[in-house]
Amino acid sequence: MQQRQAIALTEEERRNYIAAAMTVILVSIGRDGYPHAVPMWFTVEADGCFYMTTYGRSQKAVNLRRNPKAALLVESGVRYEELKGVLIRGTAEVIDDFELCVRILTRIHAKHHAGLAGDIAEVMRAQARKRVTLKVTPERVASWDHRKLGGVY
Repeated sequence: MQQRQAIALTEEERRNYIAAAMTVILVSIGRDGYPHAVPMWFTVEADGCFYMTTYGRSQKAVNLRRNPKAALLVESGVRYEELKGVLIRGTAEVIDDFELCVRILTRIHAKHHAGLAGDIAEVMRAQARKRVTLKVTPERVASWDHRKLGGVY
């Protein structure tokens, strides 16, 4: 078995790892051809797509409107034998839908602030007024977990 296959996460491991992650690195391509990488709060919905929100005039939204190719990175670990991650490449959509944006903001807020009580609907509606939803549909996935090497590398 090739080492790359040996360290790959199973589908269930990937799903659990991504579900536990609080932040994903979103990479878009700038007008000058350079990658533009930014940390984002996100949610993965039942359709398997990644959703996040941003201001409609943000650089990432501008980049993704121009070129919808995107990459998402979830990673952890410090030492080589601890490195773990998932890299998703796919196509992004910039969706200008107020109600969708409110729903995604609410889900992300619940993920990051699980213990907070109270109705946040009005707060989310106020935030969504200047925001758009980014949807990334995965097309290719790579993963690694160096702990599977068993100390041999």
